[in-house]
Amino acid sequence: MLKVDLHTHTSDDPVDRIPYTTTELIDRAARLGYDALAVTLHERQLDLGCFESYAAERGIVLIPGIERTIGGKHVLLLNFDGGTEDVRSFDDLARLKRRRAGLVVAPHPFFPSTFCLWSDLDRYAHLFDAVEYNAMFTRLVNFNRPAERWAARHGKPMVGNGDVHRLRQLGTTYSLVDAPRDADAICAAIADGRIVEVVSRPLAWTEAASIMSDLYGWRSHAGPRVHTTPASDSTSISLPQSV
Repeated sequence: MLKVDLHTHTSDDPVDRIPYTTTELIDRAARLGYDALAVTLHERQLDLGCFESYAAERGIVLIPGIERTIGGKHVLLLNFDGGTEDVRSFDDLARLKRRRAGLVVAPHPFFPSTFCLWSDLDRYAHLFDAVEYNAMFTRLVNFNRPAERWAARHGKPMVGNGDVHRLRQLGTTYSLVDAPRDADAICAAIADGRIVEVVSRPLAWTEAASIMSDLYGWRSHAGPRVHTTPASDSTSISLPQSV
């Protein structure tokens, strides 16, 4: 099984200030035993050519991607061979999917932000291949629950993603995928519902508060920046298969 994260950002991101490079992300992922990563900058698809050999030496398959704002909403476009930066509307997305092969994932669809899909996920359900289970949650506050219900109703697979903006976010939520070590094969397996499980650990409230403080510049005395828990605290989530 391949350990995969399809939602990460690096210092090449044109929108968010990210304090680590693509090679630093690859190094961290390799130490955590990842097999594949998608680098999904906001609004720009990073040319991964200069990083592929570096990643391969460390056992990491890189998947091209972008977190594109479409109709005012964030959407992950993965493994398309071009055209992603031109997508501005859901009609554009439909045309892209007709012309090119790729994977479309709904990131954090029901989180409390105007950039999240909410009702647009219903309106354009036919355009989405999978739904994200996002790493930013605690035992008491989990905006992934409506996404789980939506995926079950629509027969869509879920993928565990870190939405990584700080390296310490990597590793708490990820997918195990039954696929060969190849970007095309991984994305095809996800679209087909061959995700063995999403492995996800809820954040302690101190950990979540510290990450949010770091991301948004809040002043906080919430506690240590990293909170560790035993492996037994992780949970495996049974996922619906795509139809």
